[in-house]
Formats: sequence, structure tokens, C-alpha cells
Amino acid sequence: MDFASINWLAVVVCVVMSMISGTLWYNPKTFFPVWWKGIGKTGEPGMEGNMGLTWGLTILSSLVQAIFMALLVNALGGVLGGVSLASGITTGFLLWLGFVAPTNLVNKLFAGHGLKVWAIEAGNHLVNLVLFGAILGVWR
Repeated sequence: MDFASINWLAVVVCVVMSMISGTLWYNPKTFFPVWWKGIGKTGEPGMEGNMGLTWGLTILSSLVQAIFMALLVNALGGVLGGVSLASGITTGFLLWLGFVAPTNLVNKLFAGHGLKVWAIEAGNHLVNLVLFGAILGVWR
């Protein structure tokens, strides 16, 4: 793992992009109402629990994903013909397909949330990983 190969500004942009895409994805005019109902919540959504901790861990999680995506885009770029937009997008998609989508599917099914909630949550992860790959593949 060569942390010196990471474009740290691109990583920060990935984190900001994930916050923007998540806000749009889970907006009351997009997927939020269906997701909220699908996870068994009723009534008006509120900020439940320790929101400082929730947002802090959300940002930290996005940062960790972006850092490791940067490492993997660089590593897989050699296998996929060089680091580029295409290899970055492919890396993001393959990580989603091989790790995120199946793991999230099992979690949603055992939680009783079903395929609709899985599709919404996994779709958000797919968008983020593909965006991360694109950003990190282009911006070296």
C-alpha cells in the first residue's frame, strides 16, 4: 500500500461528493419516503439519536472508503490498462458487485427489509463507488 500515491485532494472531493449524492439520493422527493417506510419507520422522520456521532461516523466511513478506493484504483489500474476514468469506474463497480451489493443484500434480507430497501441502499453505494472511481481515476 503506497499512501504516497494518493491524491489527497481528490479523496476530500470524493467525501464531499458522497455527502452531496447521499443528500440527493435520500431526499424527500427521491428515495427517502420509500426507504423510510421500507425500514419500518412511521410518522415524520426526525433526527434520532446522537446526530453528531452519526454524521461524524458517516464522514469517517466515506473518508476510509475514498482512501482505499484510491489505493485500489492505483493498484487495479495496472491490471486494467492504466489508471484512467474507465479503470476507476470499473474498480468502483467491481468493488460494489463483489463486496457491497451481496453483503448489503444479506443484511437487508435477514433484517426483513426486502429487496426494495436493498436496491435503494445498494444503489446509493453503487453511485458513490463509481463516482469515487471516476474522480480518482481521472484526477491523479
